[in-house]
Formats: sequence, structure tokens, C-alpha cells
Amino acid sequence: MTLIEHIYEFRRRLGFALLALLAGGILGFIWFKYTIRPIPTLGEIMTGPYCEVPAERRLNGTEGCRLLQTVPFEAFMIQLKVGLMAGAVLFAPLWLYQLWAFIAPGLYSKERKYALTFVGFASVLFAGGAMLAYLLIPHALALLMSFGGDSFVTALTGDKYISFVLALLVIFGVSFELPLLLVMLNRVGVVRYAQLKKWRRGIIFALFVFAAFATPGNDPFSMLALAGALTLLCELAIQIARLHDRKLERRRKEEGWDNLADDEAAPFDYTPSTVDEPEPTRDARARTDDVT
Repeated sequence: MTLIEHIYEFRRRLGFALLALLAGGILGFIWFKYTIRPIPTLGEIMTGPYCEVPAERRLNGTEGCRLLQTVPFEAFMIQLKVGLMAGAVLFAPLWLYQLWAFIAPGLYSKERKYALTFVGFASVLFAGGAMLAYLLIPHALALLMSFGGDSFVTALTGDKYISFVLALLVIFGVSFELPLLLVMLNRVGVVRYAQLKKWRRGIIFALFVFAAFATPGNDPFSMLALAGALTLLCELAIQIARLHDRKLERRRKEEGWDNLADDEAAPFDYTPSTVDEPEPTRDARARTDDVT
């Protein structure tokens, strides 16, 4: 394609992606108040961790589990924000496909395979991190609200609480992508297992420092949970790098790469059949049709 055609294609894909996000936001906005059986409402899901805190720690806890609204428009903005984020997650396959459809034509088949693998594992890891954060929120809130004894009662505003929950979900989800990044860097040859093994202690220390600054509540429970989970995942990534490097080393010995001189070419197959042929552009197809 020409540059103008790329811009038009980008505009078209971006428009479809925005439509998907808009549809997801509308669905999430409605789901916030209405039940999609057997799934509870989105509002109940978001306030669930707060409702698990002992009633004596909540303001008017014996009368129910409700957040505090300080301005009239606050509840609407919270419903809109949560609905948009939920819709973006639910409709992620649609807008991610538009992004993929724009990028994929410029990639070779091997690059497409790696990209699809990366996106698949990244989605699973993000969902796992967000789920872990959701399970930890009640314990983190109970710990944070226990300080002060009977001298304090917690009255959480809706905006502060929802922001805390969303931040924790996003931080845990994004943090779980770090081990996958190590694996991909090892696959492309940027880092090796020997380097990761040498840096293991420094990586673990850096993960604990990152968890201390990343967790929004600054409570030790969430920090240790995030650091512990990242440590296990990074160790798994290091072992995957170990298996990959061992396989690569075995292949180098079998094909005799180590015995090559510095100015001697590696025994790769450079025949045209092993290279993906580029697809004809729109103008080229039009010229072909005119000739035929």
C-alpha cells in the first residue's frame, strides 16, 4: 500500500475498534445495575470485596453494604467508568482483531505465529493477575481498616473505593506480563539463561521493590502477594529460557555451527521457497485485472 492507503486503512480499523469499545461500554453501563443471570450485576461484583469486610468496620454496616456518595454526579461517573472498562474487557477480541488486522499483513508467517502466541499468553496472564487481585482485595481492606482499633470507622466514598479496586486489578494484570516479556526476549536472543541465572537475585529484589511501589494500598499483604506471584512466574520464565537455550545449543552442535569460521556463512536454507512471498498491493492487483 501507499502511505495514503495505510492512513485510510488505519482510520477504518480505528473506527471499527472504537465502535466495539462503544458497544462494550453501553453493555457494561447497563450491566452495572441489571443482572445477566446467573451472573450478578457489575455493581455487586465491584462492591463484593468491600461487603466482605466485617460490618463493625463499615459505616452503618448493619444496615447494608453501600458506598458513600459525596456529590450528586459521582454515582453516574462511577457507573460510566466501570462500564467502559468492563466493556473494553468483554469486547477485547473485537478491537484486538482490528489491531491485528492492521499489523498482520506486514508480518511473515513465523512472526505472526509468535505474535499470536504472545497475545494468547498475555491475555491469560492478565486475567490471572486481575483474578488474584480481586481475591486479595477483601483481605487488604480488612487489614488497612483494622488500624486504629475502635477509635475509627471507615466510610469509603464510591470514587475512592472504585479507583482503588480498578488500580489494583490493572496493576496485578499488567505485572503478570513481566515473566512473559523475559520469555520473549530469550526467544529472540536478547537475553540468555546464563544471564538470567546470574541476575536471579537482583531480579527478585527488583520485583519486591516494584511491588512495594506499585500496590496502591501500600499494605504489606498486597505487596507480598504480588511479589511472591511475580517471583514464581519469573522463576518459571527462567526455567523455560533454560530449556530453550539447551535445545538451541543441541541444535548448534548437531548442525555444526560451532565449527564454522568467523567469515563462513551459517548453513541456512536460502532458497526462495522458504521465504514468504509478499502479497500484491491494491494497485498491482488492479493493474493485473486490467491486463486480463
